[in-house]
Amino acid sequence: MARRRVLFLCTGNSCRSQMAEGWLRHLAGDRFAAASAGLEPHGLNPSAVAVMREAGVDISQHTSDSLERYANEPFDDFITVCDRAAETCPLTPPGSRTLHWSFEDPPGVVRAQGLEGEAALQVYRRVRDEIRAAIEAFIAA
Repeated sequence: MARRRVLFLCTGNSCRSQMAEGWLRHLAGDRFAAASAGLEPHGLNPSAVAVMREAGVDISQHTSDSLERYANEPFDDFITVCDRAAETCPLTPPGSRTLHWSFEDPPGVVRAQGLEGEAALQVYRRVRDEIRAAIEAFIAA
């Protein structure tokens, strides 16, 4: 049986979409082929890598890719994980079911609140756990 193909999209493909890809691979990689992309990719966020590692999921080898990389690839599900990506996405992979999950942007929250160290990581952990819950519900559906 072919694995269901899922593409996660956020603005920078540095944090939320990377976490979603990591969780889906970790929790149900035998049933789903996960990928992620960004509208303006700018590399993996080190704090996202760190908090995922704490949860037993290694995303350190993921790449930060542009949505255009996947423009002509078929996906069963196309999931935006940030509001900006949902509002400004220029294209949807052909034949995909489109879903939107709204998660706060950890780097944005950390910057806006001037957080550092453990306080900053708590923001990443909270969003990491929210994404895991969404992935678990998605897998169960």
